[in-house]
Amino acid sequence: MNKRHIALLACTAAAVAAGLGAAPSVHHPTVHRVQPGQSIQKAVDAAEPGDTVLLAPGTYRQSVVVKVPDLTLRGHGAGRTVLVPAANAAGSKNACARAGHGICVTGTDKKPLKDVTVRSLTVRGFAKNGLWATGTDGLEVRYVMAEKNGQWGIAEERSVHSVLSHNVARKNGDAGLFVANTVDTEEGARDAGRTVIRYNRTADNRVGVTVRRLRNLVVDRNEATGNCAAVFVVGDETKPRAGALSVTRNYVHANNKYCPKTPRLPFLQGSGIVLTGAEKTLVAYNRVEDNTGTSPLSGGIVLFTSLVGAPNERNEIRDNLLTGNSPADLADRDTTGNNTFSRNTCTLSEPAGMC
Repeated sequence: MNKRHIALLACTAAAVAAGLGAAPSVHHPTVHRVQPGQSIQKAVDAAEPGDTVLLAPGTYRQSVVVKVPDLTLRGHGAGRTVLVPAANAAGSKNACARAGHGICVTGTDKKPLKDVTVRSLTVRGFAKNGLWATGTDGLEVRYVMAEKNGQWGIAEERSVHSVLSHNVARKNGDAGLFVANTVDTEEGARDAGRTVIRYNRTADNRVGVTVRRLRNLVVDRNEATGNCAAVFVVGDETKPRAGALSVTRNYVHANNKYCPKTPRLPFLQGSGIVLTGAEKTLVAYNRVEDNTGTSPLSGGIVLFTSLVGAPNERNEIRDNLLTGNSPADLADRDTTGNNTFSRNTCTLSEPAGMC
């Protein structure tokens, strides 16, 4: 090839490059490592979608807001990486800290924050919630310990396609795990997009798991013990109704802690699985033992009219093993007769004859 041909090829290549533009750069996932004493928030803010913020073992006196999609926030294990409140949380520039939360995963209805993962760490002692998520799609919370937080251990609203799995929530002021449609407006139940709450352990909370005004989710293979109530499915008269979900294969035992009444609920003690104002919910294959109390909501599996008078309708309670619950293993304290009870193994029921 002579010099003339080489020059012609070079000019052609340059023209093509100019016409097409330079190839876009490809982001390679990055691990942002944080040590105790360093800012988690600074690492999160520097991250791009696909990155991981990896927290070394130790105690972090800070809160963090996550607004980056497809981000993983990961510790070195719940027993080794611990987030606790900063000394000046109320006056902090960090919005999550000011609100009293440990970790905030924040999107909106119009622009949900997608595919965030939080795992392998502890959130302890926050005034409100250990982990608070709003407006998310595909959030995963795994192997997190949420303990001694003032309100909820791990909580979310306005969210779909979540996976809350293999977590421990204990000694929180209200629910260990809390999922809801919204917490600041009155509206009907939302579709949770097959959210999964599975393989978690809740202990010594007011309520182990609360599902409020949601549809299309699974509460499966969790253990609840030492709470005032183990599992609450909460609905009311709004439309769409709460329900169309399943509570299956959970081990619910000795939830006999006493919690005083509130403006919305009577005192709680000895409640296993409670449905209020829900429809088309399957409660099946659960093992419910030794939940005893004298509250209107006490018993193994209880159906109770909601606080605004909305009945449970067309729910199916079947194939559960219940023993040692008082005043009854199964209790239908509702105003309708279209809920079904079948193939349950138990001793006492209200009314009699359901065992």
